[in-house]
Amino acid sequence: MPRTRSLAWAELKIGLVSLFAIVMAAVLIFLLSGEGGFFWQRYAIKTIFPDIAGLKEGAPVRVAGVEVGSVTGIAFTGDRVEVTMEIAREHQPRVTTASVASLGSVSLLGEAAVDITASSGGRPIPEWGYVPSGPATGSLTEVASEATEGIHELTVLLQDIRAGRGTVGRLFTDESLYQDLNVLVASAEDVVRRVGEGRGTLGRLANDPAAAQALEASLQNFEAVTARLRAGEGSLGRFLTDDALARSLTSTTTNLDAITGRISRGEGTAGKLVTERELYDRLNSMSDRLDTVMAGLQQGEGTAGQLLRDRRLYENMNGAVGELRKLVQDIRADPRKFLTVRVSIF
Repeated sequence: MPRTRSLAWAELKIGLVSLFAIVMAAVLIFLLSGEGGFFWQRYAIKTIFPDIAGLKEGAPVRVAGVEVGSVTGIAFTGDRVEVTMEIAREHQPRVTTASVASLGSVSLLGEAAVDITASSGGRPIPEWGYVPSGPATGSLTEVASEATEGIHELTVLLQDIRAGRGTVGRLFTDESLYQDLNVLVASAEDVVRRVGEGRGTLGRLANDPAAAQALEASLQNFEAVTARLRAGEGSLGRFLTDDALARSLTSTTTNLDAITGRISRGEGTAGKLVTERELYDRLNSMSDRLDTVMAGLQQGEGTAGQLLRDRRLYENMNGAVGELRKLVQDIRADPRKFLTVRVSIF
């Protein structure tokens, strides 16, 4: 009987040791597997991707690059894929409605992973809640997408060039444009050669020291003139720097504004001429009468008209004036001949 008890106690000790070893192995597996602790230390969240690009269950989940959990389920929801994840509960304040879940990878050639941006600006995602998905800035997926788009645009550009579209395309396909460009290059080479030989104004400037010195002297004179203007010398310098001249000009402008304002209001003769219809009509009527008088003179009407048109009347008047002048001269020469006074008394 005692022997039986001894065997039973030994077997019990072996069972307890085995159970302890199994428990310790399970703890080590949980601690080393990156699951984020025991089940009561984890919580589940979800996200939806249009394409998971080879993501599998057990793939790591990272928050701001730190591995905090793993993917526990993948299922279709319509045309999209729902991904279930378990992460450590201690990171729940960092996974909020402002976070973005995106597809990443462990390495350039490694397995896919889920990257979640850390953000404390929104509300924490509750258990079984959904994290918004989208491409992460600077992720390999975004870089690959941009590279694909760039390659597509480059392909379209090459196709346009081959088809002769645009300036570059015409340069590659249009023979006449190539010849024109060749002529332009030859002309440019000729101009450069002529400049190098000192021909023309630009050539003399580039090769003749005297021309360069003259240009430099002109620039110095220009600088001197601008310096004098800044110093207020001369009329233009005073105009730029003298406050009194500026005030005088401002006063003149003000007076001109006042005069134009008075004319616009109809004040004075000029104002009445601009605004009053009656004065305008009188001036117009006087102009019409003056036109009538001038027309009569040109037609020889009246004494003045005959004087302008009748040659004989002009000659007779000219002769009468000549005779009158001769009579005045005779009177001055011998007044007694024309002035005889006789006195008689009864």
